[in-house]
Amino acid sequence: MTIYLIDDDSLGNYLTEALLRLENFASQIRTYESAEDALVELLRAPVPPRVIFLDLNMPVMSGWDFLEALAPHRPRLLGQCHIYILTSSLALSDMEKARTYDLVSGLIHKPIDREEIRAIQAELTAEDHS
Repeated sequence: MTIYLIDDDSLGNYLTEALLRLENFASQIRTYESAEDALVELLRAPVPPRVIFLDLNMPVMSGWDFLEALAPHRPRLLGQCHIYILTSSLALSDMEKARTYDLVSGLIHKPIDREEIRAIQAELTAEDHS
């Protein structure tokens, strides 16, 4: 399984990637500090990543902008690619806005922990067996 980790925080990426590897979450983890770079790669990929961990607050292209850019590609991605928003914000408005995107599978408060990773693994496994 391939996943994308999109966050402009290099230290946060390092720690999240280390935890994902420790939990054997994915065979391939691609890390992007720029949502634009991730978008280009995603649109080029013959098969979308199974999971995207997406930060909201990034310069140039925010996580919200990234989600808007995916709208025309929704039919290709829906059911194939699960997006989990990573945020340090506790704003209820972010949670409400995230619910308006059907590509978004969940919102996770940073830092991500083992229990959240295991819960996502369980959801994906259940989906594979249904």
